[in-house]
Amino acid sequence: MSRLPDIPDLAQRIRSGDRRALARAITLVESGRPDHRAAALDLLDALGTEKQALRIGLSGTPGVGKSTFIESFGLKLAQAGLRVAVLAVDPSSVRSGGSILGDKTRMDRLTRHPGAFIRPSPSQSLLGGVARRSREAVALCEAAGFDVVLVETVGVGQSETIVAQMTDLFVLLLAPAGGDELQGVKRGIMESADLILVNKADGDLLPAARRTCSDYAGALRLLRKRPQDPDGFPQAMTVSALEEDGLDGAWEAMQTLVAWRRDAGVWDETRAGQARYWFDEEVQAQLLEEIRRDPEIARAMTQAREAVASGRQRPAPAAAAVLQGFRDRHG
Repeated sequence: MSRLPDIPDLAQRIRSGDRRALARAITLVESGRPDHRAAALDLLDALGTEKQALRIGLSGTPGVGKSTFIESFGLKLAQAGLRVAVLAVDPSSVRSGGSILGDKTRMDRLTRHPGAFIRPSPSQSLLGGVARRSREAVALCEAAGFDVVLVETVGVGQSETIVAQMTDLFVLLLAPAGGDELQGVKRGIMESADLILVNKADGDLLPAARRTCSDYAGALRLLRKRPQDPDGFPQAMTVSALEEDGLDGAWEAMQTLVAWRRDAGVWDETRAGQARYWFDEEVQAQLLEEIRRDPEIARAMTQAREAVASGRQRPAPAAAAVLQGFRDRHG
């Protein structure tokens, strides 16, 4: 994107549900150019925060069938009359920073549905594969009138818990496996998950899927009950994305949990907490960008980084010296 868009016109087209306008807006918020960033902030301000979609975070081990699940689940919702957006956050190419997995090509049926929108985004090497601007892309999808936004994250690890800071529900998708697999799932992920879905519960894998589900259900019972959960949550269930079995039950569980949280006031409290979290993150990110834009301070950072790497300086005093230099230059 080279030429800056007409912000009022773009905002109006997004509100009307224009998917091409939405795609262009997401490209705008993902751009690192300062003029694009300023235009993106103007666009977000113009759109406001009137509509709230149900934001569902989805993570899972490689090969678990995330794309198949998202397509089957998304189609079920779309066929029920809901508008569904999928933000598939891919690993970034080391050289170009672009998306390399091509999730969109693996969800062909969902891509063709008029009530669905799929957008792969480069992770830009950030924590947990969640792109820095993904939360703003979610806001754009909400403004475009989507009812459900699915945010797919990369892999499973401690860092993936950051997705809980931008979604209303966090779903962990796992494959049938033995006890070793259970031990490999980090406690932080288990504590963040609202729903664990054991996929591939079909054919020869059905018995293993049921055992795995039972193992996870037992593990969830050992965790302390969270105040934002009603009785019975978090819970583990089996699904088969391939045969589209168990998807209705999973959606019903999600709706039950959301309804309870809305009635209990947890929904609003969570959204407010997320807003505070991202405000703090944005202040830190913008401050770091401002520091790096100063050529002299950038050189000082490079020198200090090498001094720390070689052991000539410790990290804390080296950082303090760089920040003091920035304060001296900018008053």
